[in-house]
Amino acid sequence: MTLQPSLHKRKSLLADTREQVMVLEQTDCHIESFNSKLRKTGVAHLNRDATAILQVNTGYRCNLLCRHCHVDAGPDRTEMMSRQTMQDCLNALKNSSIRTLDITGGAPEMNPELPWFIREARKIMPEGEILVRTNLVILVSGTGYRHFPELFKENRVSLIASLPCYTRQNVDAQRGDGVFDRSIEALLLLNSLGYGKNGSGLELNLVYNPGGPSLPGAQKTLEADYKIKLKTEFGVEFNHLYTITNMPVSRFLESLLKEENFCNYMKLLSDNFNSEAVKNVMCRTTVSVGWDGTLYDCDFNQMLKLPMRSPAPINIRDFDEQLLDQRPVATGQHCYGCTAGAGSSCQGCLL
Repeated sequence: MTLQPSLHKRKSLLADTREQVMVLEQTDCHIESFNSKLRKTGVAHLNRDATAILQVNTGYRCNLLCRHCHVDAGPDRTEMMSRQTMQDCLNALKNSSIRTLDITGGAPEMNPELPWFIREARKIMPEGEILVRTNLVILVSGTGYRHFPELFKENRVSLIASLPCYTRQNVDAQRGDGVFDRSIEALLLLNSLGYGKNGSGLELNLVYNPGGPSLPGAQKTLEADYKIKLKTEFGVEFNHLYTITNMPVSRFLESLLKEENFCNYMKLLSDNFNSEAVKNVMCRTTVSVGWDGTLYDCDFNQMLKLPMRSPAPINIRDFDEQLLDQRPVATGQHCYGCTAGAGSSCQGCLL
């Protein structure tokens, strides 16, 4: 399969999810199937445990066009979660034991219903955890978004912010010119409100992912480096750093194919498969809700449109906690991304 570069465009050449799955499952790379690798460790199926996290994708629109984005998000995406679907998510929280709401996108802030959603969720979960995944730049991108830091603080929202490196050159190469400086501006604004400060109770966690086809370094070591660099050079403080492996999905998959690195990267992931990481993968305890309410085992399955296995409900409006638990997870070759090395999840490394 020959692909021409189109990173200047939003629409991925691999936008057809069936095509992405076909690429991932191809045998030309001679990569053992993920399910076969699991069986060799004595795990017949990757089964779900009790659901602890409801991860809600409020839409694929984003103000940035990052080259590693597995969502293929961008300014011209029109998919956006409605208030009714958000209400269905709130009903699921109200009628379940789940006490963590993880809000993601795209840029979640670009959904006009987000403030209402956060306030209503806090009413339902006065002591629960509400997370918002922000690209930071959106928070300093005009009057339409500058109210969000105060809104987050008022509702005790924990923030997970993407900052793939602590150098301007690497961040701008991965996310666009000027992104690093605006990210620092946003971080300083959040710090002024107490975010990232010890004892404030306002969590500000950063996310690192490699700039290319390699595994992340040790999370604790990188966190220490980030804290020194950001504090000494910019006065920025934060709580924790999460390291996340680049998933061979959407734009990053396109990049791997364009640079003829796909097989090498898949071999790197499979060669570093870690059976201990399997025990903690996020699909065991997380339910991913698509912008239209469709349910998936994880955010990456959502992007590949790999549905949950029966008898799980198809849509959040039919949410049934008991039908989700102790059920096999839908898996594929992309699952090597979460189980390589120290493991990877939306909450960082797994070991």
